[in-house]
Formats: sequence, C-alpha cells, structure tokens
Amino acid sequence: MTFEELITSGALRPFKGGVIDGSVDTSLPLVAHNIKTLKVDIAANQQVRLVVAYTKSCQAAVEINLAENSSLELVEVYLADSYANITVNQAENSRCKSLVALLSSSNATYTYALKGCNAENAFDALFIAVESEHATLNLNTRHLVSDCRSTSLVKGISADRATGEFHGLVYVAPDAQRTDAQQQNRNIELDNSHIVALPQLEIYADDVRCSHGSTVGYSDAEAIFYMRQRGISEADARRLQIEGFVQDVVSRCHMEPVCAFVHEMVSDKLSKI
Repeated sequence: MTFEELITSGALRPFKGGVIDGSVDTSLPLVAHNIKTLKVDIAANQQVRLVVAYTKSCQAAVEINLAENSSLELVEVYLADSYANITVNQAENSRCKSLVALLSSSNATYTYALKGCNAENAFDALFIAVESEHATLNLNTRHLVSDCRSTSLVKGISADRATGEFHGLVYVAPDAQRTDAQQQNRNIELDNSHIVALPQLEIYADDVRCSHGSTVGYSDAEAIFYMRQRGISEADARRLQIEGFVQDVVSRCHMEPVCAFVHEMVSDKLSKI
C-alpha cells in the first residue's frame, strides 16, 4: 500500500494546520502530506495524533505548540529526499511522543523546547541509509524550566557506500532543576558505509539526572555464527539480526493503521541491504 492509498482509505483525516480545540474532529489521526509549512496550535486539554509524511522531495518547516495539559502523538515518515525543520514547544504538563522513520537521503532537524514545568517528551527514531544515500538526523532537546522529563532512542543502519549521521543535544538551562533526561543512540555499519554519531549534554543546573550513550558497531558475528550452526544461511542470519535491531524502535508505534505502513516501509528498506 502506498501512503496516498492509506489517505484515500479514510483512515486518516487530511490537515493543513491551524488551531486544534474542541471544535476539531480528532477521532482519526490527522495527516499532513508533502507539506512545505505547517503550524499547529494544540489547545489546553486536547489529545492529538498527527502524521507527517514526505513521499516527494521537498523542504518543510513545521511548528507545533502544545498548551497546558495537552498531548501529541507524532509520527513522521521520510520516503523521499527531503529537508525538514520541526519545532515543538511544550507548556506545563504537556506530553509529546514522537516516532520518526528516516528512510531516504534526508536531513531532518527536531527541536523540542520544554517551557512549562512537568512537561514530558519521548522521541524514538530510526534511520536507514543504503547504496550512496546520506541520512542526517539532528535532535535538540531543550529543558528550560524545572521538573521536566525527556527520553530519546535513536537507531541507525548504513549499508553499501551510504552515510548516516546523528547529532543529539540535550540542553539544561540554569533554572531547569530536577531535570530527568536520557538519550541513547545505537548504530550498525555494514559493508563500506559510515555512521557519524555526536551525542552531547550541555548542563547548567546542578540538581539533574542526565545521561547519554552512543555506539557504532558491526553486525554480531558470534550471533550469526550461532544461527548458522542451526541451519540458517548467513544472509538470513544477518537479516534476522538487523530486523531485531530495528524492531525496538518500530514496535513503539501504536497509531494504527499508520504503524502497519511504517512496518511495511521499513521491511522494504531492509530488503535492499
């Protein structure tokens, strides 16, 4: 199924931006497709599911503002070479959960500004680059006030002659006491490909709980050997290992039928490795 077919199936509601309050029907996930600009203001106490997809090359700017006690579940899928800049501003007690699948030669920058106390942010992302593609994911999580929490898990795979990049910054302002920020990045390089991983913490408060970690490695030769001893071919063993690696991110999508589409697109991308 193509993304266009998913839209015409009636499972998603087309959305061009604006204020989302009690007058907007949010019973179905909202969708913005191949947009150049998108501004969304989510009113207090609203719960929104939003899908943004890029199936044609484009440059996009997205701004999302969450008012007090609002929540957003955001899924973004890159299937064509694109350049996107996404900014999310969170007020007090707001919740934002994002899942990003970067499956093309794209450059995506995500900035999350936690501006209200007790805001929470969860970011899960996967990038896969094959052949001569160059995929870049930039993440900037800014803790500007006290008592906020953020988690991020980014996984990357490169193969052939491709290049992948992850640049991750967690910024904690001087007044952002009792911040809890956790950032993880895991990557697999295959063939003659290359991945650059640059996680960073910039902390100006003293009462915080912050950590980050990043690894760049190859496929697990011992695990592949183990599977081959049980009659699995080397190619199938490597495929099973990579599928298990990405599943940790993909399984965090709970917005159907979008998640089934993401699974399908990720599987299609992995078949090219």
